Amino acid sequence: MNMRLVDLGAPVAKNSFEKMIMMNVNRFLSFALSFVFVFVLSMSSVQMVAQSLPVSRHRHVVIAHRGDHVSLPENTLLAYKQGIDDGADYVEVDLRTTRDSFLVVMHNETVDRMTNGRGAIRDFDYAAIRGLVIWDAVHNQATRIPSFEEVLALCRNKINIYLDFKEADPGVTYAMIKKAGMEKHVAVYANSLEQITEWGKVAPAMPVITSIPDELKDSAAVAAFLDRYPIVGVDGSIGQYSPAIYRLFAQRHIAVWLDVQQKDEGPATWEKALAEKVPGMQSDHPAALVAYLKQKGIR
Repeated sequence: MNMRLVDLGAPVAKNSFEKMIMMNVNRFLSFALSFVFVFVLSMSSVQMVAQSLPVSRHRHVVIAHRGDHVSLPENTLLAYKQGIDDGADYVEVDLRTTRDSFLVVMHNETVDRMTNGRGAIRDFDYAAIRGLVIWDAVHNQATRIPSFEEVLALCRNKINIYLDFKEADPGVTYAMIKKAGMEKHVAVYANSLEQITEWGKVAPAMPVITSIPDELKDSAAVAAFLDRYPIVGVDGSIGQYSPAIYRLFAQRHIAVWLDVQQKDEGPATWEKALAEKVPGMQSDHPAALVAYLKQKGIR
């Protein structure tokens, strides 16, 4: 009698155990599929905000360093207009902030070198900045420190901006870029790792360029840097990067814009940069560089 009870009960227990296993398997598969779905969605989101550089009409990018300032005052509307006329792809714009939070354009931290005034830009109100004089020897007339708003208006539908982010707020800057309709025509050069992070929070799709830290000498170290910081380009000097690092940049689709501006900049300098097969150069002589690239048949 007891044996029968055991014999009859065993199949019941077995069936219950199988059902429990199947339920757990189904739950696991449901969880796994949900995880895969969320992962795919998250990857799609990353791709949607992936950075991309502004479109250029030329396969070799020429950046007019501080505008074309060979004979015109640097970082002025005159120099930027000349850079546009030269056929450059970008003008480099150095961004700073006044005491009353206006965005203005000047390379130096102080106004001493360029104007008839003295002191740090951050210590001036905007009205006082606008009262300072920059002398234009070419036209024998006075000009002034431009506002970022003026530069955006000048460049719109004409040229891209390589924004050297000296001292400003990313949120305020991006709002002004969007208002001008220039969000697809600006690349930000970050002067610090903190700026890369700040721009990533404010405008994840804004293309960011920076310098590879000097202490990173091999491709493995540079790869780790690129894994951590979302950038689309780097600057650099001739001879700075090894073939292995250049291969890494190519694999990661990182643009390399070499700084070739120097006292003896000319064809010999440009040839050395071209030998490294870089897609762009920042130059103090944009008109001459454009003409040289055209002559070489690579622009």
